[in-house]
Formats: sequence, C-alpha cells, structure tokens
Amino acid sequence: MTEVSTAHVRQLRAFNRFYTQRIGVLDPYLNSELSLTEVRVLYELAHRDQPAATELARDLALDSGYLSRILRRFESRGWLARSPSPADARQSLLKLTDAGHAAFAPLQQRSRDEAAQLLGALPAPDQRRLMDAMATVQRLLSPGTPAAPVRTAVLRDLQPGDMGWVVQQHGEIYAREYGWNREFEGLVAGIAAQMIASFDPEWERGWIAELDGERVGSVFVVRKSKTVAQLRLLILITAARGLGLGARLTDECLAFARARGYRKMVLWTNSNLTAARDIYARRGFVLTRSEPYHGYGHDLVGETWELRL
Repeated sequence: MTEVSTAHVRQLRAFNRFYTQRIGVLDPYLNSELSLTEVRVLYELAHRDQPAATELARDLALDSGYLSRILRRFESRGWLARSPSPADARQSLLKLTDAGHAAFAPLQQRSRDEAAQLLGALPAPDQRRLMDAMATVQRLLSPGTPAAPVRTAVLRDLQPGDMGWVVQQHGEIYAREYGWNREFEGLVAGIAAQMIASFDPEWERGWIAELDGERVGSVFVVRKSKTVAQLRLLILITAARGLGLGARLTDECLAFARARGYRKMVLWTNSNLTAARDIYARRGFVLTRSEPYHGYGHDLVGETWELRL
C-alpha cells in the first residue's frame, strides 16, 4: 500500500463533508421517508432485469441481512414481487411492481431536478470541467487497473441542432444496417418537424444520450391522449451499443410518463429491430398488433407494443 500523508487524509475527509452537505445527503433524502440506501436499492431494482438479492448485495457492498430487511419492507408495501430463479431454486428473482415503480418515479425525477439545479448554477465550461473532474475521480478510485478508461455517459435535455442530428442518424443507420431507402429519413424528418411544432413541455420530453461528450442516441415521449404516452425515435449509434444506454433511455421515458400520470405507453416498431424489441419486452411491453406492409424498399412487419403504467 502506498504511503498516504496526513494532509491528504484531511483533505479527502473535508471534501466528503462538503459534498455530502452540498447534495443534501444529510437531509431527509429527496424529501422522502426513505434513506439514501433504500432509494439506491429502489434505483437498482427499477433499472435491472430481475436481479437476485445476492447480486444486489455484492454490487452495492451491502450486508445481506441489512438488504434483506430493506427488501422485506418494500415487499410489505407492495413494491416488490419475487419469483423463483430457474437457475437456482435457492434464489428469488426480484422485480418492482407497478406500485414500486410509482413510488420510485417521483424520487428519480426529484433527484434529476436537484442535479440539474446544482449544475445550472455553473456556466457551460465549468460544467464540463466538473464532469471531467468527476470522471477522473471515478477512474482513479475504480477497482482494477487505475489507468483503465472510464467512459462518461449522460442523458440530457434537447438543445438546438439535436433534432437535425436525430433525423440524420436515422437516415444513415437504417440505410447502412437494413438497406432502407430515403423514404424512411423523410418519415423521421416529418415526425421531428411535427414534434417541434407541437411540443408541450408539460406532457412531453426528449433526451439525447452523450458518451464522452458526443451525441450517441435519442428518445422521445409525446402525448397521444390525456392518458396515453407514445415512445418515439429511440436510436443508438453503433459505437454506443452494449453499454445499457438503450435501456436507460427507455427507462427515462417510463419514469417521466409515470410521473406525469399517464396510464399507458405505446410505441410502433418493426419486427426486424430485435435489440429494441428486447428492451421493450424486458420492461413489460406487450405486442398487441402486427401488420405486414411494404415500405422503405422492403417487405416489413410493423408492430404496436403497449405497456400499462
């Protein structure tokens, strides 16, 4: 172990005290009755696909007994459901119920709002310096090789120029990977223009995924009716796949829709988009209609998927 100076220990502890106070950890966490640890467990349950308790305890470095008590409290509130693991009968797979998602959604939104407020007090160059410094801290304190690169992935709100990028990526990616012609890019351009013209920030939202400061993906929630939200234009560039960003973008849509009181989310996709379909199915979306059609130079099968919120 490398020798550590007393001054460095004092400086690290001072930073910990400053940061925990700055982000409100010492207050009732997110103005809720839950502890920071309980909210973190809720977060993991909302963003993982039926983990086992042992997996959560390991990844969160929690005592198994402590975690078990948290899970029992969640279960008593109707937030958590268990199912037998097909791989190990001694294990149970954990999944948030609709009530659990409903309890977590406002906490997640409050956390986003507080983070945005904290960052919003800084000019854009200082925000970037802060992101770089945080990435450095994460890289140096991560287990394993200290020099291993840490890729910084963020989801942000829309900025000028983003919609043009979304249209461009749909045109290029679907032409390259599926051979679709320019009709598809025209369709996406029309959807984007309509969303810009009729955008209602109270009921609609869009996100851009960035990886190391570069745009790599998008997704949108639009209002279909007073009770129905529609997920649109989910896309990731090839280099950003396999990192869980498609799932994160979808989860943001679901959290937003639940927080706004929508009762159902719908989406339209094609049967050959297997990666996207897998994301939807894992989150409980159900295929409700399939219809063959000819479009973009190919014979395709359009699909409607729905999820009760």
